[in-house]
Amino acid sequence: MAFTQQETSKTAQAGKLKMHYNEAGQGEPLICIHGGGPGASGWSNYSRNIDELAKHFRTILIDLPGFGKTDKPKIEGGFMAFMATAVRDLMDTLGIQRANFIGNSLGGGTTLKFAMDFPDRANRLVLMGAGGGIPMFTPMPTEGIKHLMNFYEPPGPSIEKLKAFINVMVYDSSKLTDELLKERYAAATQPDVIANTPLRRSTMAQIEPLWKDLGKVRNKTLIIWGRDDRTVPLDSGLIMLSQMPDVQFHVFSKCGHWAQWEKAYEFNRLVITYLTGTE
Repeated sequence: MAFTQQETSKTAQAGKLKMHYNEAGQGEPLICIHGGGPGASGWSNYSRNIDELAKHFRTILIDLPGFGKTDKPKIEGGFMAFMATAVRDLMDTLGIQRANFIGNSLGGGTTLKFAMDFPDRANRLVLMGAGGGIPMFTPMPTEGIKHLMNFYEPPGPSIEKLKAFINVMVYDSSKLTDELLKERYAAATQPDVIANTPLRRSTMAQIEPLWKDLGKVRNKTLIIWGRDDRTVPLDSGLIMLSQMPDVQFHVFSKCGHWAQWEKAYEFNRLVITYLTGTE
């Protein structure tokens, strides 16, 4: 059975926020957190993974504040702390005391901050192309970050800007479809998104230097990276490998920032094996 976006769509009040998520499957909770690109959402990041993950877990694809169908509040305080608290509040509403996590990019940084702030609520972690590290060799900002930060800047969003951004996300852009581009553009240009975009150069919230506290993350962690990531480069994950006490590191060649999308079959097998403790 292939799950659809519509049949898995749910909303819940999480603290002060109304949050949207997609849910499928039963068993141990698994929370999947998306990246921060224009038009990102839980479904857009994990649509190629939910069918397999839901065979083993109660799989929840969260739309973070400011994204998808979740409320678009003004981000107050530290960016990652705000996101992590929203995830905690949603877990409280859903009656989830402890969960495994998958986090991509911004979602990876959110997952790290969640594990730092609420260590008793997180079990195993999977981070891919995760924020929160610091590059050893690559000049910053990267090509992908430049596209991300400039998408909403004057003269404003355009389909050309989004196509340039998405082309950087993957190793082989020939696999991208017009349907994907149209869906992301429609999501990125909703009036409430444009009015209060979480990630843009002119109104950027404070992003905490999580790399300074990586040693606090005691969870068993699988780090996944695309060797050819042009947004959060592979070398920014090396500090995670060196500082986190219980970690594995897996690298896909011919793969960009969307490992879960470009390498979906291999990703699903790797993650399920790791999270079920059969590695």
